[in-house]
Amino acid sequence: MKLLLTDSGVRNESIHNALLSLLGKPIAESNALCIPTAGYGGPDADPGGPWRFISGRSPSPMTELGWNAVGVLELTALPSIEAALWVSWVREADVLLVNGGDALYLCHWMRESGLADLLPSLTDTVYVGLSAGSMVLTPRVGKDFVGWKPPTGGDSALGMVDFSIFPHLDHPACPENTMAAAKRWAAGIGGPAYAIDEQTAIKVDGGAVEVVSEGHWELL
Repeated sequence: MKLLLTDSGVRNESIHNALLSLLGKPIAESNALCIPTAGYGGPDADPGGPWRFISGRSPSPMTELGWNAVGVLELTALPSIEAALWVSWVREADVLLVNGGDALYLCHWMRESGLADLLPSLTDTVYVGLSAGSMVLTPRVGKDFVGWKPPTGGDSALGMVDFSIFPHLDHPACPENTMAAAKRWAAGIGGPAYAIDEQTAIKVDGGAVEVVSEGHWELL
């Protein structure tokens, strides 16, 4: 897959241009599936969050970018749907837009639904993550970001990339997410990690990793 792992959506021109380069065609000619599932998992979740994400009324631009078409893929529903049907929906999409919320809840349902097994085969699909939607592809989220507790315990995620992500760096709504806190978190991760703010994304294409930013970030 081609990955654009954002902190807070497509917030600036640099991230927008990175998305266009991964798509290889205009947004207006691209079909998207949005995945709201992570928005239901956090301790402070409310049903308004997934609705705002789906409807394009959240402060993190994702579904409202002018796509040719946008569909909704709710992972908790997939086990009750014929696999051939929903897999065809995923394969026909140009881009997956993956909501924020709780990364380990999202990870659990990616595995339970079968989407996690499908992702590596989607070589031409662009995956755009928002916060937890980005963190879910990393090896570990770190104990600081364990909210919903998976049945297996721990803080392991899907490990599709070899680095972890500390999001919302220095965000007013997350006063605890300081650079000092990020460095303490990184010390327990045991691998490369990025601290990123809302103006930053990590682009992964063909194994090449590039930080796209008009803000503040650091490789820890």
